[in-house]
Amino acid sequence: MTALSNQTTPVVDIVYLWVDGQDVDWQAKLSAAQEALSAADTRGLAPFSTVAGRFRDNEELRYSLRALTRFFPQHGHIYIVTDNQTPSWLKPSAGLTIIDHRDLMPAARLPTFDSGNIESYLHCIPHLREHFFYLNDDVFFGAPVHFEDWFFDDGIYVTWSDDAAIDGDAMRADSTALVNASRLSKDWLTGKAVLHGYVHTPRTFAHSPRPMLKSMMQGLEKTAPELFNSVRSTVFRAWDTPTIVSDFVPRWALSQGKAQVRAHSHLHVSTGDKDATAQLQTLANRFGELAFFCINDTTDDALAQDARLLQARIVLEALLPTASPFEH
Repeated sequence: MTALSNQTTPVVDIVYLWVDGQDVDWQAKLSAAQEALSAADTRGLAPFSTVAGRFRDNEELRYSLRALTRFFPQHGHIYIVTDNQTPSWLKPSAGLTIIDHRDLMPAARLPTFDSGNIESYLHCIPHLREHFFYLNDDVFFGAPVHFEDWFFDDGIYVTWSDDAAIDGDAMRADSTALVNASRLSKDWLTGKAVLHGYVHTPRTFAHSPRPMLKSMMQGLEKTAPELFNSVRSTVFRAWDTPTIVSDFVPRWALSQGKAQVRAHSHLHVSTGDKDATAQLQTLANRFGELAFFCINDTTDDALAQDARLLQARIVLEALLPTASPFEH
């Protein structure tokens, strides 16, 4: 593996998923989908697949765009993938496009509230460049971004999470989607003769900005159509149909020499943890030296004005006080 050989650094687009769980029209759509679930569907739901924290907007996207502007000003076009919604504070810009689910996914597959389903279509965004970062809205760049730290010739760098090693190979209904995604990847990759000798690492990948190659995703959809079709069948995240972009894609790339592990400095904050205040203080102390960080809303079914959510916004405002060009 070599550093990028081209003299001109490729432009990297940015793709976000975003949802406003407080929007009444969206809530009506969610309620209708929940009421339509059968008993078997309900038993198949992954842990935390329908809690409010999964869909709540705590203005993370606003601050993620501020971090993007500060630490990666040379970024390409921004795409925000959402379900007939637009942030109230977002200013129309030639450099940013809202992509509605209906413009990206087949009507028969909608609605869906599973980010793993939605992200399997990201490489289908019209005019998307070959190199792009995919981010959930609770992920932030935390230090200056350099292309060569995330991409190399025809490949990407990936980062392991700090979570404990995964125990066992069998898919489990009480496991998180990321843990089951690792198990699914192992089952698929070890079953392919072309990958004879594949050695699985029983860990999850960090919740990070994900460097992506459009051509890699297009090729993978042809290589593993059954995985894409499976994840595209979900309305809500299911424990036996885990996301593939967050695990299978980087793991397949590693097996093919199209990815390399890089130990980016990072921090994961969980707003529902007892020591969340200490985690946020660590973030403040290390801000500027972390390649990326995540502020994960784990307050689950807390009300929108919960003090823990307010605390996260206060810290983000203190760290990133300058509005991006994309705000009114």
